[in-house]
Amino acid sequence: MRGALLTFEGVEGSGKSTQVERLAVHLRGLGLSVLVSREPGGTDIGERIRAVLLDPDAAAMDGRTELFLYLASRNQHVREKLMPALRAGTVIILDRFSESSLAYQGGGRELGERVVSRLNKLATAGLRPDLTILVDLPVEVGRRRKEGSRLDRLERERVEFHQRVRDSYIRLARRAPKRIRIVDGTRPAEESQVEVRRLATEVLKRKGLI
Repeated sequence: MRGALLTFEGVEGSGKSTQVERLAVHLRGLGLSVLVSREPGGTDIGERIRAVLLDPDAAAMDGRTELFLYLASRNQHVREKLMPALRAGTVIILDRFSESSLAYQGGGRELGERVVSRLNKLATAGLRPDLTILVDLPVEVGRRRKEGSRLDRLERERVEFHQRVRDSYIRLARRAPKRIRIVDGTRPAEESQVEVRRLATEVLKRKGLI
């Protein structure tokens, strides 16, 4: 692949989406071709799946159903949009990717990271990010940031669920410290962005894109 895949992960309210937007502006300013996308979603089919997954009225959804829907969205995303963009030399910045399923369904839903990992490989065709930035912060902080906003189905889950998600993210980062880099989400967004740009620049230089 001629391009690069940079992904952002984190619990609800971590501020990762803000970091995605700021990094995209920065890289475009350097003259790079940049694609910003998200999961679930990213394609017409994926966005339809996203609406079902995050619908608060779908509270009865089984954890395995949830996992399969995420994987279906990801499979379409990878084949329809991500792989063609990477072949064209594009820098892709994703708001969530495969680690989300490992953390949310493997950890949060307690389906097991091993099972989710196997299914992820099928959905991604083996595609792995060049860099994953985990914007980390305590669950309670993220929930306070969401106060007053309309919460989706996952955001409405209990604290214990979100704590399992965060714990899973930390475990994943410890297993792959060179690829999954932790950024402190409790700091001001401007400070976090400085570190995000540094990490992204290292990867893009290594790939010869800048």
